[in-house]
Amino acid sequence: MISLITILILLACVVLAFFILIQNPKGGGLQGSFGSMSSQVMGVKQSTDVMEKGTWTLIGVIGGLCVISVMFFQKPEGAVKGKNTPSKSAPAKNGTQK
Repeated sequence: MISLITILILLACVVLAFFILIQNPKGGGLQGSFGSMSSQVMGVKQSTDVMEKGTWTLIGVIGGLCVISVMFFQKPEGAVKGKNTPSKSAPAKNGTQK
């Protein structure tokens, strides 16, 4: 299950990067590209609104999937509640023990 959620997070990140790169920081974006055609093509006039809503939606989806993914992680087998167990060190080589 964790691999499915990870793939969904990566896919949402790629789409979010696409949305962000398509937007013009000066406010032009797709609306500036189709400026004269905005009255003829339905929906292009509000393309910046769609991009902004898509950006915020994808941010929410990524955040939600990250929170959900934490529920599917399993504790390590050696973990005991309330006790700190030191990790085992590698055995010393012959002749180098102190």
